[in-house]
Amino acid sequence: MPETPDNIYNAFFLEVGILAQLSRAMFEARLPPGFTLPQFTVLNHLVRVKDGRTPLELARAFQVPKTSMTHSLAVLERHGLIEMRPNARDGRSKCVFITEPGREFRAAALAAIAPDMAALAARFPAQRLQDALPALTELRQIMDAMRDTSE
Repeated sequence: MPETPDNIYNAFFLEVGILAQLSRAMFEARLPPGFTLPQFTVLNHLVRVKDGRTPLELARAFQVPKTSMTHSLAVLERHGLIEMRPNARDGRSKCVFITEPGREFRAAALAAIAPDMAALAARFPAQRLQDALPALTELRQIMDAMRDTSE
């Protein structure tokens, strides 16, 4: 089959999808029972981007329905990993803040996956990933901008 742009993009996104499934399964196997990768990624997002986001802002950032985000937030709140506070900007909505136990949970989850990352690094050099990151980051930024203009 000739390598047309459509074929290249389809093959690329197929591989990305498979990698997402494999990495999710690997990561969830290291999380405590009852927790999922989407719940971890909320904690990770709050640390990486800054907490104090509304549930709607988080749902938009993750491109999931607000009900799905509400469920994830309820699980995290029930376990004391986040807290919901009144939104100082409008007084009606709530904002999500990661707690110290939430930061500790995130750190423990990253430590738990470290042996898997080391096993990968032994078989696939980290430098190859480092070399690919600028292109992947640029693609993500383009796709984010395309998403933002289509809303």
